[in-house]
Amino acid sequence: MEYMYAAMLLHSAGKKIEEESVTKVLEAAGSKPDSARVKALVASLKDVNIDEAIKKAAVAPVAAAPVAEGKQAEKKEEKPAEESKTEEEAAEGLSSLFG
Repeated sequence: MEYMYAAMLLHSAGKKIEEESVTKVLEAAGSKPDSARVKALVASLKDVNIDEAIKKAAVAPVAAAPVAEGKQAEKKEEKPAEESKTEEEAAEGLSSLFG
């Protein structure tokens, strides 16, 4: 993951993403870069428009988790039951606390 972060850092700084620059960023971060992975990253990003990829990733829709109808109906039924307590029931509850 740090290899991709190094490439993104170089891109945001307006620098060219090359093997040497990615290696320098990784070394500056205290990582020991693997030259094969650096080479593979640079080759895979060669024909990618990073700005366009970021725009597409930022606009990707997030699907909401579906709610089961039964659970939704249960929630609606619970609210009136809680609100149906009378003042007398509330007073009885308080009086039992104080004996």
